[in-house]
Amino acid sequence: MQKFTDLPVESRPRERLKEYGQSALANHELLAILLRTGTRDQNVLQLSLQVFSHFDDLYMLKNASLEELMEIPGIGKAKAVELLAAIELGRRMSHTPIVKEGAVTSSQYIGQILLDELKDFQQEHVVALLLNTKNEIIKKETIFKGSLNSSVAHPREIFKAAIKCSAARLIIAHNHPSGNPEPSDADLSFTQRMSEAGRLIGIELLDHFIIGDNSYISLKEMGAL
Repeated sequence: MQKFTDLPVESRPRERLKEYGQSALANHELLAILLRTGTRDQNVLQLSLQVFSHFDDLYMLKNASLEELMEIPGIGKAKAVELLAAIELGRRMSHTPIVKEGAVTSSQYIGQILLDELKDFQQEHVVALLLNTKNEIIKKETIFKGSLNSSVAHPREIFKAAIKCSAARLIIAHNHPSGNPEPSDADLSFTQRMSEAGRLIGIELLDHFIIGDNSYISLKEMGAL
């Protein structure tokens, strides 16, 4: 039985995926990763090509039955079951809606939620609320813990999360462990960098909240954004 290790390194689908990402692989290469091994007479890439020669396109493969898959030489019951499981998982994922965590209706509404969540932390937490075009929260993510003076506080980390979720807008927030929500020069500078980066990328920064002990400040409302 021929395995991935029998292939030249530059032709191995797993290595190509790690090097170039899954979107760079052809359909038969992705299928080869699922199949894992070939047969005594075929390597796994040849077997995956044989599968695609049996079905006209991905749509036909998506609707294949266990029996139809097992008609292909080299596809036994174990491989057929694994393929059906992968196909079904992909089908379910494609129909899974984004879980929304409410909508942004006002600065006061979001400010109070963030105040309740962040006010008691003894270390700065930077949180991003990622929104769709309807201002619905599609994800809330703690980007990092530390200080906005730290080198880890970079817009790219926040926008990386926003792009991954296909967010249209975002709100950021961080707490001041001192309890005083007044923005520092570093806070104001970081907000401007975020706003400028958002304009370039096309993801609008709606607001930046600074959380204190029992109060918060919206930089949007104070005119700093």
